[in-house]
Amino acid sequence: MTQFAAQLLNGLQLGVTLFLMSSGLTLVLGIMNFVNLAHGSFFMVAAYVAATTYKYTGSFIVSGVAAVASAFALGIAVDVVCVRKLYDRDHLAQVLATFGLTLFFNEAVRIIWGASGIFAAVPPALSGRIEIFPGFAYPVYRLVVLAVGMVTGIVLYVVIVRTRAGMIVRAGGSDRMMTAAMGVDIRTLSAGVFGAGAALAGLAGFLAAPMVAVQSGMGDPILILTLVVIVIGGIGSVRGAVLASLVVGIVDTLGRVYIPKTIGSAFTPAVSDALSPALTSMLIYLIMTIILIFKPRGLLPAATG
Repeated sequence: MTQFAAQLLNGLQLGVTLFLMSSGLTLVLGIMNFVNLAHGSFFMVAAYVAATTYKYTGSFIVSGVAAVASAFALGIAVDVVCVRKLYDRDHLAQVLATFGLTLFFNEAVRIIWGASGIFAAVPPALSGRIEIFPGFAYPVYRLVVLAVGMVTGIVLYVVIVRTRAGMIVRAGGSDRMMTAAMGVDIRTLSAGVFGAGAALAGLAGFLAAPMVAVQSGMGDPILILTLVVIVIGGIGSVRGAVLASLVVGIVDTLGRVYIPKTIGSAFTPAVSDALSPALTSMLIYLIMTIILIFKPRGLLPAATG
């Protein structure tokens, strides 16, 4: 029971990280109709900045501010230098350009920080465990990640649904030409949305840094899961991103723990060692395929979200 509870919370924590990533990418895709494969690079750069800043300042808050700010600034720079020239191009051009940016940033962090990964420490105040119920203690830091993710989700919902800025963003997503005709500077709006999406990825990178290997290319695997989340939830739907993030996070985490155990109890060790990695890697994509068969537009498509 305690193991299942721990893995369930781990799945929720992964789901929160995926939500931060997918919500930013959903904003960019839904508002600007832009496919950004460099989104994982913001996650990676923020993780490096967070680890480096914490090493020299010893302040978790300062490292978080630096990570999110660096991702936001990098997002704005990428938009100004490259992305805005591709708004009116087809998705193939966008994919090729942003894939090239991913390769550029992977090599850039190798040049700046070296080929070896760096260590990101958990702050001493958050390094312990807290007893949730008798016999089950869970890391404080992972609970903090869950709390930050939930608060961010609530704030993002309020901003998008309840504020004038959110109304303008939603209007820009519905009809860019009409929004521009109403006096909104679409270039500034697009840059702001792109920077905000990068900042959300930066927040995810900052929170994940103490739990993963901070190294070149670390944004690529989570980008793949993020794209799966967006497809499952519904392209352009923030509510869909919330639901799909939790589904993917929990299913992926529980699958990696219990599929090997289930196969190991039914087959020989040799067969289990061959099947388990393949099935755990395929699980999320099988779930995505099944969902798309019955819900081709995703669980909560943008038209209803």
